[in-house]
Amino acid sequence: MQKKVLAVVMGGGRGTRLYPLTMERCKPAVPLAGKYRLVDIPISNCINSEINRIFLLTQFHTASLHRHTQSTYHFDPFGGGFVDILSAEQTEKNANWYQGTADAVRRNLQHFRGFPHDLVLILSGDQLYRMDFRKIIEDHIASNADVTLAAIPFPVSKVEGLGLMKVNDDLSINQFVEKPKDPAVIRGLTLSDKLEATLHSESGEKHCLASMGIYVFNRQVLTEALDNNMTDFGKEVIPSLLGQKRLFAHIFEGYWEDIGTVKAFFDANIALSDPLPPFNFFDPSAPIYTQDRYLPASKLNKCEIDHVCIGDGSIITDSTLKRCVLGIRSFVGEGTKLTEVVMMGADYYETPEQQLDNASKGIFNIGVGCNCEIEHTIIDKNARIGNNVKLSPKGKPDGDYAHGIIIRDGVLVVPKGVIVPSGTAV
Repeated sequence: MQKKVLAVVMGGGRGTRLYPLTMERCKPAVPLAGKYRLVDIPISNCINSEINRIFLLTQFHTASLHRHTQSTYHFDPFGGGFVDILSAEQTEKNANWYQGTADAVRRNLQHFRGFPHDLVLILSGDQLYRMDFRKIIEDHIASNADVTLAAIPFPVSKVEGLGLMKVNDDLSINQFVEKPKDPAVIRGLTLSDKLEATLHSESGEKHCLASMGIYVFNRQVLTEALDNNMTDFGKEVIPSLLGQKRLFAHIFEGYWEDIGTVKAFFDANIALSDPLPPFNFFDPSAPIYTQDRYLPASKLNKCEIDHVCIGDGSIITDSTLKRCVLGIRSFVGEGTKLTEVVMMGADYYETPEQQLDNASKGIFNIGVGCNCEIEHTIIDKNARIGNNVKLSPKGKPDGDYAHGIIIRDGVLVVPKGVIVPSGTAV
């Protein structure tokens, strides 16, 4: 497997739908589940699938992503493994940014040629799922496919905004429609009764197969498919190959979430606090890897805790937390109540001298102060929230509010590094 496959992880575009979480970082670098980054998901899935030659294509706000990747993924010199970062670069032939997913891969084909491989596995860097890629590759080879698309069954009522495919009973693809809206078109893309019977679903509703943005290409087919000016796989390249190449679907029925919006990100994180979350980080057979930071254990003093995940190195004092996910180095002061809060923590600890200097300038310490009430909120890294602050998006429209606070998709967001003065109420 290691010698047969190269993996390519797409570093994402501007991430406008995930703004303000992407104000200073790209989507794959957004913190997740208290201690991870989104990019850890596809890279960990590759490692667990015995694929250890991985290219990461990046472009916007890359510093945080590069720093995390370089400090996390180190392979021994005998296995030939690597995570190689390929940023958009100017050349004699092209001085532009990547124009889309297909354009990004096309402009890096020259870097792939130096490594022996038969197949290229193309992945998104901003999805939450656990997949054994060996299975899709086995299906790809068994069906003698030129291209295989990972597909997830969705009930007809939930397919809005997804790329859908029509397949035959042997899972060969005969139609692909990017984000259809016409109900008649969607009905025409539903699974046959034979395939419907194979699904592990009890909804009673007909299903369509939605593209997960995961592709397996034969090496030569990928080169031929990109020998043009097409910029996007889903909108252009895949539809252009229909009838020209052998396209097959690989059905995946596990948990999969496209972290494309603030609401999707918030919901996916909060769900991790459930007793049996839809995505299980506790699976020892397929661990999710991330940076080893050597932080101390978290410390909780006189707290009321109800369904909460807490990252390493945090200090929570005499507070009430319900359905929360707290990141590394999170600080919460006395008498504070957090309900449905995703707090990303901090990049560093402040020394006592820095804290004294901050106090003399009227600047709060990193974290949440005392006697605050915060609900349905994302607190990004290094934010400073004073005492007696009340934050909630309930009853308020999306938009910009005082002190840099933003409400997006019905979720209140305190962006990275923002200072919220004591007594603030939003």
